[in-house]
Amino acid sequence: MGMNKEIIKKRVRSIRRELNNRKIDCLIVIKPANVTYTTGFLGDDSWAVITRSKVYFLTDSRYTEQARVECPDCTIVERTGLMAEAVGRLVKKLKSVQTVTVEKSISLAGFGALKKHVKARLKAVADVIETVRSSKDNMEIKTIEAAASISTQGLEKTLRYIKPGVTESELAGMLDFQIRKLGGTNSFETIVAFGPNASRPHHQPSGKKLKQKDTVLIDFGAKYKGYCSDITRCFVVGRREVFYKKVYDVVEQAQGAAIKMIKAGVKMKDVDAAARTVIKDNDLPVYGHGTGHGLGLEIHELPFLKVESKDMLKAGEVITIEPGIYIPGKLGVRIEDDVLVTEGGSRILTRKCPHSPLLLSSKR
Repeated sequence: MGMNKEIIKKRVRSIRRELNNRKIDCLIVIKPANVTYTTGFLGDDSWAVITRSKVYFLTDSRYTEQARVECPDCTIVERTGLMAEAVGRLVKKLKSVQTVTVEKSISLAGFGALKKHVKARLKAVADVIETVRSSKDNMEIKTIEAAASISTQGLEKTLRYIKPGVTESELAGMLDFQIRKLGGTNSFETIVAFGPNASRPHHQPSGKKLKQKDTVLIDFGAKYKGYCSDITRCFVVGRREVFYKKVYDVVEQAQGAAIKMIKAGVKMKDVDAAARTVIKDNDLPVYGHGTGHGLGLEIHELPFLKVESKDMLKAGEVITIEPGIYIPGKLGVRIEDDVLVTEGGSRILTRKCPHSPLLLSSKR
């Protein structure tokens, strides 16, 4: 079964309000996550066209059957030639449309092809649907929670494999396999970093073997029914060194300070600053990446919590909070959770995910 028809209708109404505000009467949706949000379609290689009265779904014969199930509220247009040609033919039939707008994420070649086939005036626009998508409905929140639950169970089943001799790549593969067994897929490439490798925030798992006194950083997430989770946990094999303990405790305090700040109406840069201040006050190096980002149909989406953020948090946003401390050649610690913003505060959606760095050594 596809997505609830009423939910899709409600989303399209919200998108149309945004289009009216921007004086847009026809939008070509090309970004896969935005196509899913607008139509309910979970496949690839398809576009949507939103007008004031209809949503058209453009696909080819590979996806027509799927689209009939997943997109009950759309007019399905099966194309045989190029997508730009199909859009051109459709726009020609829409007599009231003078200007056609396309999402700015379109490639230069794609925009050129549209310009060739669409006879109306063509312009690009950014963040129309992303703005609407940033605030999640109850169905989306439940699905993100389900993705977080799959991630949590997947990690719990993988912990027993964390022992000397296992490689970063093997451990990443084991976690990915557990997520698959539980009905999810990866929301991004799993990061597993042993010891000093963790000082690189986007380290790619290698053939490095885990040693007796190593530390482990795992950044991972499950995707379920199109929605993502994103979690980072750090563990210790054997005894914890004093300095690593200090670093871990400071990162935990920094994350706690940021989460404590979260509620609707709070400036994003203030949440970002709360985490950085804790690290700075402890004379440790402050991370260079943002403190968090929105997540949902995409692993990184609006809003973005960083030093230069100008917006305020809104109820219904689901964000990550992920401060870290990185010391090249020595260590890296990052703790990341997914947090729902509410009117009066927040709710951590990943609270059940194993959290103690001593979890492993205590089970030995």
